[in-house]
Amino acid sequence: MNDTVFAGSHFDALFEPLQIGPMAVKSRVMSPPHFSAIGNLWGSDKDAEKTLAYWNRRFESGVGLIIVTGRLAHHFIPGFEPTGMSADTLGFFRLPYWKDRARAFRDAAHKHGVKVGCQMTMIGNHPNAASRRLSSPAFNTAPHIMTREDIARTVDEYRWSARQAKEAGLDAIEVHANHDDILQYFFSPLTNERDDEYGGSLENRCRFTVEMLRAMRDEVGPDMAIGVRMNMAEHAPEGYDLHGGLAIARHLQDTGLVDFIHAVMGTPWGNPSYVQPHFYKTGQWADMAGSFKQGLTVPVIHTGLVKDPVVAARIIGAGQADMVGIARGFIADADILTKAKQGRVADIRPCVGCNDCISRRYNENLPFGCAVNPHTVNEIDGPWPVAAVKKRLLVVGGGPAGMELAALARESGHDVALWEATGALGGQLAVAARAPDHGRYGEYLDWQRARLARLGVDIRLNRTATVENVLAETADMVAVATGAVGRRPSEIAGAQDARVLEAQDVLMERAVPGKRVLVVAMDDGLPPLALADFLSARGHEVTLIYGTSAPAQTMGRYIVGAPFGKLDAQGVKFRIMEQVMRIEPGVVTVRHSYSLVERTITDVDSVVLSCGGVAQSALYDTLKDKRPGVHILGDAYAPRKLTFATRQAFALAKILNV
Repeated sequence: MNDTVFAGSHFDALFEPLQIGPMAVKSRVMSPPHFSAIGNLWGSDKDAEKTLAYWNRRFESGVGLIIVTGRLAHHFIPGFEPTGMSADTLGFFRLPYWKDRARAFRDAAHKHGVKVGCQMTMIGNHPNAASRRLSSPAFNTAPHIMTREDIARTVDEYRWSARQAKEAGLDAIEVHANHDDILQYFFSPLTNERDDEYGGSLENRCRFTVEMLRAMRDEVGPDMAIGVRMNMAEHAPEGYDLHGGLAIARHLQDTGLVDFIHAVMGTPWGNPSYVQPHFYKTGQWADMAGSFKQGLTVPVIHTGLVKDPVVAARIIGAGQADMVGIARGFIADADILTKAKQGRVADIRPCVGCNDCISRRYNENLPFGCAVNPHTVNEIDGPWPVAAVKKRLLVVGGGPAGMELAALARESGHDVALWEATGALGGQLAVAARAPDHGRYGEYLDWQRARLARLGVDIRLNRTATVENVLAETADMVAVATGAVGRRPSEIAGAQDARVLEAQDVLMERAVPGKRVLVVAMDDGLPPLALADFLSARGHEVTLIYGTSAPAQTMGRYIVGAPFGKLDAQGVKFRIMEQVMRIEPGVVTVRHSYSLVERTITDVDSVVLSCGGVAQSALYDTLKDKRPGVHILGDAYAPRKLTFATRQAFALAKILNV
């Protein structure tokens, strides 16, 4: 957790009740929508069961309000095919089982005194927009400019959906007017170039939203809370700033139609993303939220990298918001608020902010996974079991995969020994934690080390595993998690030269490159960007060179904006679609990935390789034929990200319990 230890009383303010219009909420912590990737409440029966199981583990923690997802139906001409995320025609509210699912969720939450609201979302440019001007330089799909008739139909869709929420017995409605929603497109002077009654002045730009709010209020009456989630300011200078955002919020408040404002920041694609990764400071936008709270009379909710109860209590205590939103903190630890109340802050499993929880599902088409908590999404299976038969496990390798496996096995009651060849646990993640803005990985490793010590895992540092000493052990199972080493590509002439440096050596400051550095990036994830940040922050002139058509292709739009923006501000250059063919003193020869035309890059003082890893599987390859019960996991099998390592550990730990 953070660098301070708090008693439970420090968090008392988080658990004070709050009145939001007609809705009495038992605490100052809410959860914004975040579980569509975990198990869509409006998807299959199995998805809905997984969602309920996820929240049944969290209802008791003290959360006061939960907002569930709610996409509205779009209206198009017959045959039009919407494209992009959240682009659908049916939405959720028109599903035949929507009210039944909503009531089931409400009933489960109400048993614990938790209020439930639904978010009403209609993403812009799928294809509807206020005008031809779009918010993003990253997308160029031409929109359909909404007519007055389109607006009227959309207002009626909000009205109809609000009636469904009321009939389902929900407590609140949150209107999504941010993050490229159609309503933000109308709010914004950047995207609203209309010259009719829906464009121009502040009143006109808010007219669509006010008409929609009035229609919903007419439908649900005074007994449901209605609020608006909105960006406090926009990412582009042509959009509205904090002053403009507050003016919009005041205008909405003064209509008497809203009971709260949910003040947030970000876009689905930019810097910052609305799901802010670890490149930002925790609670970075709380001061802006404080301006909203001072300028408004309705309660203000603030969400924005509020990663743990320490940050939440600080924001509430400083009077910067009436309520705070936590999402990824609940993903990382179901008991995050319970542990805070008990003064067990150090026991809270820390979120590292890598955004794999959203990127895996929506960018890589992989199953949901939390990097630090493999239990998340498996709540439907019940509590982690105690093994019926106690076994002895030897884990070789103290990186993320080995640490997680050792802890899970010990939590099941097995005897566990963990051998690590170096003098410290952490593996490659400990190296990554040295890069700027990667300190949360270090917090996670500290938590894991404390967890292993508390569980009584037999940890042996500086213990090199050999075939002989492993065979001499009487373990029932041996798990080889020996990790990977940096790759020196054999296809690049000169890459084996000692003057060519490796990323790990640079980050550990075992090697110091010259002034002008060329980073060879043969890795589609974060490591090359982190290395470039590390070097440019120290005054090096850095150029990243990729053979791919775009850098960091697997990272996804919810995270890339932050490092790209930071690196550009620090003067880092990018070269794409160029394969490095030959490295010579001061000169690097490259070949275009498609035309095959060769070019030379001169005045290079140092070349650093960030080319992924080579699995270290030799121990496993020999052991597997010499004794039964030998397994391999983590980078030793195939180098991947943290989430892969912890999920593999979880799967292997389940096998051990059989």
